[in-house]
Amino acid sequence: MQLEETARRLVAPERGILAADESSATIGKRFEALGLPCTVESRRAYRELLFSSPGIERYLSGVILYEETLKQTAQSGERFVDLLTSREILPGIKVDGGAKPFAGHPGEFVTEGLDGLRERLSSYRDLGARFTKWRAVISIDALRPSRCAVRSNAEALARYAMLAQEQGLVPIVEPEVLMEGDHDQARCEVVTVEVLNRVFEALHAHGACLEGLILKPNMVVAGKKCPAQPTVEAVAGATLRTLARSVPSAVPGIAFLSGGQTPERATAHLNAMNQSAHPLPWQVTFSFSRALQEPPLSAWAGQTDRVATAQKLFAHRVHLNSLARMGRYSHELEGAV
Repeated sequence: MQLEETARRLVAPERGILAADESSATIGKRFEALGLPCTVESRRAYRELLFSSPGIERYLSGVILYEETLKQTAQSGERFVDLLTSREILPGIKVDGGAKPFAGHPGEFVTEGLDGLRERLSSYRDLGARFTKWRAVISIDALRPSRCAVRSNAEALARYAMLAQEQGLVPIVEPEVLMEGDHDQARCEVVTVEVLNRVFEALHAHGACLEGLILKPNMVVAGKKCPAQPTVEAVAGATLRTLARSVPSAVPGIAFLSGGQTPERATAHLNAMNQSAHPLPWQVTFSFSRALQEPPLSAWAGQTDRVATAQKLFAHRVHLNSLARMGRYSHELEGAV
């Protein structure tokens, strides 16, 4: 099946996925921190810097795009979709409408965007997209998430996945338990197991083809404000234990989000998981955003004479995560640009 073949390509050995699907508002905040104007042209120039970086096709299987970017072109006039495809990098598209406050549940969110999704998916496919992404946001503390919030987001993820597969597009299913707060790692593990179990329960109920989708979960970490931060090995162990309890082996791959971790920490966690002494039933790779983009964005800062330097940093970051995806990363490689 085409779905299964595309899913396997997305999690192919040594490769991972770049998440370049930030909304204009989100990327605007990153630009603002560097004193950059956030315009259609500045966003286009930055995305072209990333997509045209030499050598990245060795390490990237796919790129998740924002709707604006899906329709943009490089300076040469070549569509970004065609530029990526020519490098054997699959173009994908973020299709959700964003997390909105969940009525009756203060501090919790539900992702919207199902209305009209079938028609949008058809148009994205015609524009060249091969896969899609939908993100659900799960708040966590001593009392949250509520069962209602978890089930509502799980149901939306399953409905989205079915609509994507109906159009021949591989869905990336992203239930993210947030890092915000002071919760410890044990609390994150309990909540992540519950969330993943409910997500796959909903996917089963709707009849999703598990072999034709990718899971994009959070790693099992402590909240940013928690005074007791777990070691790299503890994160890897808890995350793999959580996946073993929750994710069917039929799923071809798990592409982690970085969730606000530093680039180095996210890479180290991914590496430790892929050094597991036990065979894993799924491919375990990355679908990072800031953990790949932070160094090149800071180096570029909107200056055309810094493009080559920024591209080298980006290619280096992608290469390091390719190594981590195979369990071959070491911190000593960080400075070897």
